[in-house]
Amino acid sequence: MATTGHAAHRIIEKHAGARDALIPILQDIQAEEGYLSQEALEAVSEGMSIPLIQVYGVATFFRAFSLEPRGRRVVCACTGTACHVRGASAVLDELERQLGVCAGQTTGDGEYSLETVNCLGACALGPVVVVDGINHGHMTRADVQHLLGGEPESAGADR
Repeated sequence: MATTGHAAHRIIEKHAGARDALIPILQDIQAEEGYLSQEALEAVSEGMSIPLIQVYGVATFFRAFSLEPRGRRVVCACTGTACHVRGASAVLDELERQLGVCAGQTTGDGEYSLETVNCLGACALGPVVVVDGINHGHMTRADVQHLLGGEPESAGADR
Protein backbone atom coordinates (compact mmCIF):
# COMPACT_ATOMS: atom_id res chain seq x y z
CA MET A 1 0.00 0.00 0.00
CA ALA A 2 1.54 3.30 -1.07
CA THR A 3 1.56 6.33 1.13
CA THR A 4 -0.81 8.96 -0.18
CA GLY A 5 0.42 12.49 -0.55
CA HIS A 6 -2.04 13.37 2.22
CA ALA A 7 -0.39 10.94 4.66
CA ALA A 8 3.09 12.23 3.79
CA HIS A 9 1.94 15.83 4.25
CA ARG A 10 0.39 14.89 7.61
CA ILE A 11 3.70 13.40 8.73
CA ILE A 12 5.63 16.44 7.47
CA GLU A 13 3.30 18.71 9.45
CA LYS A 14 3.85 16.58 12.55
CA HIS A 15 7.55 17.44 12.26
CA ALA A 16 6.75 21.10 11.52
CA GLY A 17 8.32 20.71 8.08
CA ALA A 18 11.80 21.19 9.53
CA ARG A 19 14.46 20.44 6.90
CA ASP A 20 16.57 18.65 9.50
CA ALA A 21 13.64 16.28 10.10
CA LEU A 22 13.96 14.54 6.73
CA ILE A 23 15.20 11.27 8.25
CA PRO A 24 12.53 11.12 10.98
CA ILE A 25 9.87 11.93 8.36
CA LEU A 26 11.05 9.10 6.13
CA GLN A 27 11.18 6.79 9.17
CA ASP A 28 7.60 7.65 10.08
CA ILE A 29 6.34 7.09 6.55
CA GLN A 30 8.12 3.75 6.36
CA ALA A 31 6.81 2.73 9.80
CA GLU A 32 3.28 3.48 8.63
CA GLU A 33 3.50 1.96 5.17
CA GLY A 34 6.29 -0.60 5.40
CA TYR A 35 8.41 1.04 2.69
CA LEU A 36 9.02 4.35 0.90
CA SER A 37 7.01 4.52 -2.30
CA GLN A 38 7.77 6.77 -5.26
CA GLU A 39 4.62 8.73 -4.42
CA ALA A 40 5.72 9.23 -0.81
CA LEU A 41 9.19 10.42 -1.81
CA GLU A 42 7.72 12.89 -4.30
CA ALA A 43 5.29 14.19 -1.66
CA VAL A 44 8.16 14.66 0.81
CA SER A 45 10.19 16.50 -1.83
CA GLU A 46 7.30 18.79 -2.64
CA GLY A 47 6.11 19.26 0.93
CA MET A 48 9.56 20.10 2.28
CA SER A 49 10.81 22.00 -0.80
CA ILE A 50 13.78 19.65 -1.05
CA PRO A 51 14.97 18.40 -4.44
CA LEU A 52 13.74 14.87 -5.14
CA ILE A 53 17.32 13.72 -5.79
CA GLN A 54 18.25 14.76 -2.23
CA VAL A 55 15.30 12.84 -0.76
CA TYR A 56 16.30 9.79 -2.82
CA GLY A 57 19.90 10.23 -1.73
CA VAL A 58 18.93 9.95 1.92
CA ALA A 59 16.44 7.13 1.30
CA THR A 60 19.02 5.06 -0.56
CA PHE A 61 22.01 5.87 1.65
CA PHE A 62 20.58 4.37 4.84
CA ARG A 63 20.08 0.61 4.80
CA ALA A 64 17.14 0.95 7.18
CA PHE A 65 15.04 2.43 4.38
CA SER A 66 13.41 0.28 1.73
CA LEU A 67 12.07 1.46 -1.61
CA GLU A 68 10.32 -1.86 -2.14
CA PRO A 69 7.63 -3.45 0.00
CA ARG A 70 9.10 -5.79 2.60
CA GLY A 71 7.65 -9.01 3.86
CA ARG A 72 5.67 -9.19 7.07
CA ARG A 73 8.74 -10.76 8.68
CA VAL A 74 12.27 -9.52 7.95
CA VAL A 75 15.16 -11.98 8.18
CA CYS A 76 18.63 -10.40 8.15
CA ALA A 77 21.78 -12.52 7.98
CA CYS A 78 25.14 -11.07 8.95
CA THR A 79 27.85 -11.73 6.37
CA GLY A 80 30.64 -9.81 8.11
CA THR A 81 34.09 -11.29 8.62
CA ALA A 82 33.49 -12.78 12.08
CA CYS A 83 30.23 -14.39 10.99
CA HIS A 84 31.69 -15.47 7.65
CA VAL A 85 34.56 -17.43 9.20
CA ARG A 86 32.05 -19.14 11.50
CA GLY A 87 29.82 -20.38 8.68
CA ALA A 88 27.51 -17.50 7.72
CA SER A 89 27.63 -18.56 4.06
CA ALA A 90 26.12 -21.95 4.86
CA VAL A 91 23.46 -20.35 7.04
CA LEU A 92 22.57 -17.84 4.30
CA ASP A 93 22.46 -20.63 1.70
CA GLU A 94 20.03 -22.54 3.91
CA LEU A 95 17.88 -19.46 4.49
CA GLU A 96 17.70 -18.93 0.73
CA ARG A 97 16.87 -22.59 0.14
CA GLN A 98 14.15 -22.75 2.80
CA LEU A 99 12.57 -19.43 1.81
CA GLY A 100 12.95 -19.99 -1.93
CA VAL A 101 14.38 -16.50 -2.49
CA CYS A 102 17.80 -14.91 -2.78
CA ALA A 103 19.09 -12.27 -0.40
CA GLY A 104 17.42 -8.97 -1.20
CA GLN A 105 14.13 -10.58 -2.21
CA THR A 106 10.72 -11.14 -0.65
CA THR A 107 8.79 -14.40 -0.78
CA GLY A 108 5.88 -14.54 -3.22
CA ASP A 109 3.36 -14.65 -0.40
CA GLY A 110 4.82 -11.48 1.16
CA GLU A 111 5.59 -13.28 4.40
CA TYR A 112 9.41 -13.03 4.48
CA SER A 113 12.05 -10.63 3.21
CA LEU A 114 15.63 -11.91 3.27
CA GLU A 115 18.38 -9.34 3.68
CA THR A 116 22.08 -9.37 4.44
CA VAL A 117 24.21 -6.90 6.34
CA ASN A 118 27.99 -6.56 6.57
CA CYS A 119 28.03 -6.39 10.37
CA LEU A 120 25.46 -6.44 13.14
CA GLY A 121 27.99 -5.67 15.89
CA ALA A 122 27.42 -9.02 17.61
CA CYS A 123 30.60 -10.66 16.37
CA ALA A 124 31.06 -12.93 19.40
CA LEU A 125 27.69 -14.54 18.58
CA GLY A 126 28.45 -15.24 14.94
CA PRO A 127 26.95 -16.36 12.71
CA VAL A 128 24.04 -14.09 13.61
CA VAL A 129 20.59 -13.91 12.02
CA VAL A 130 18.06 -11.28 13.09
CA VAL A 131 14.39 -12.07 12.66
CA ASP A 132 11.92 -9.29 13.39
CA GLY A 133 14.53 -7.46 15.48
CA ILE A 134 15.51 -10.47 17.62
CA ASN A 135 19.15 -11.63 17.43
CA HIS A 136 19.78 -15.34 17.01
CA GLY A 137 23.44 -16.20 17.53
CA HIS A 138 25.68 -19.19 16.86
CA MET A 139 23.40 -20.17 13.97
CA THR A 140 23.90 -23.35 11.98
CA ARG A 141 22.16 -24.78 8.92
CA ALA A 142 20.15 -27.02 11.23
CA ASP A 143 18.92 -24.01 13.23
CA VAL A 144 17.34 -22.38 10.17
CA GLN A 145 14.38 -24.75 9.99
CA HIS A 146 13.58 -24.14 13.66
CA LEU A 147 14.02 -20.41 13.22
CA LEU A 148 11.61 -20.21 10.30
CA GLY A 149 9.25 -22.71 11.87
CA GLY A 150 8.48 -20.41 14.77
CA GLU A 151 10.71 -22.01 17.41
CA PRO A 152 13.24 -19.22 18.10
CA GLU A 153 14.29 -20.52 21.51
CA SER A 154 15.70 -23.64 19.87
CA ALA A 155 17.29 -21.59 17.09
CA GLY A 156 19.90 -19.51 18.78
CA ALA A 157 17.76 -16.82 20.46
CA ASP A 158 19.72 -15.15 23.24
CA ARG A 159 22.64 -17.54 22.83
